[in-house]
Amino acid sequence: MRAVKVAIVDVGSNSVRLLVASVKGGGVRELHRDRVYVRLGDDAYSLGRIGEAKLEETRRVAERFVRVARKKGAGRLETIVTAPGRQSSNRDELVDVLAEATQAPVVVLTADDEGRLAWEGAVARMEDPPKTVAVVDLGGGSCELAIGAPGRGAAWVRSVDAGALRVTRAFLGGDPPSAKRIAKARREIRTLLESFDTQRPDAALAVGGTARAIGRIVGRRFGRDELDELAARLAKGKAAKLTEPRGITPERAETLLGGTLVLSETARRLGSKLEVGRGGLREGAALQLAQSAVAAA
Repeated sequence: MRAVKVAIVDVGSNSVRLLVASVKGGGVRELHRDRVYVRLGDDAYSLGRIGEAKLEETRRVAERFVRVARKKGAGRLETIVTAPGRQSSNRDELVDVLAEATQAPVVVLTADDEGRLAWEGAVARMEDPPKTVAVVDLGGGSCELAIGAPGRGAAWVRSVDAGALRVTRAFLGGDPPSAKRIAKARREIRTLLESFDTQRPDAALAVGGTARAIGRIVGRRFGRDELDELAARLAKGKAAKLTEPRGITPERAETLLGGTLVLSETARRLGSKLEVGRGGLREGAALQLAQSAVAAA
């Protein structure tokens, strides 16, 4: 099978991202990636809709990403919209802006779609996957957990509105937040994650920007103990002291404690350590787009 060059523009609560990749069979090779923090989730949570200023910023970012993708040789391009498309009242307006900016298909993913694509993208990058794999996709606005068998797909998917940005805005305040706020956040997260009640997998991957940032600090494999220790360190002082030396952006640092709490409680429910996945949502979307391109040829 020939390689297919595709591009995915991923519009999330925290950032808008670009992946240009060469896909051959079940393999995804990254050619280029980019990211701009737009924080659509801030409008979605506080206003219930995305304001004109952020819509315009999203338009500009999407237009630039398309130009880059075409220069990199992407023959097919698709925009995927995650939590902002599910949590804002003017999702149709967002879709129209993106469709005009990219002149390409725009898909608002359901939570189930997001979990399954993240699972496919993460498992595709595993070298020797075991019988069952769990993939935790922690974004800015939501967190998905998908479990399945490699070669057969995700058989079980759940999603909760417990993204790193959403938790930060709803429950945490200040840098660092008070111990009382952190304790309340943990309680709220545990309640939200009650639907993450499933069997223990043979392996568990964590994907998304928060997971990658945590991996830079504590290593690529971490469990509840390591995450709780990191949360305690973040709660004691300015997050920047811990994140700047490791090249973690200020925008990511701002929501790192909230995301760490979500992953800690997820690891507790799974009874398993988490390993930072080498692929995720965008890789899964790239696989799907390339497969449709080959089928249409």
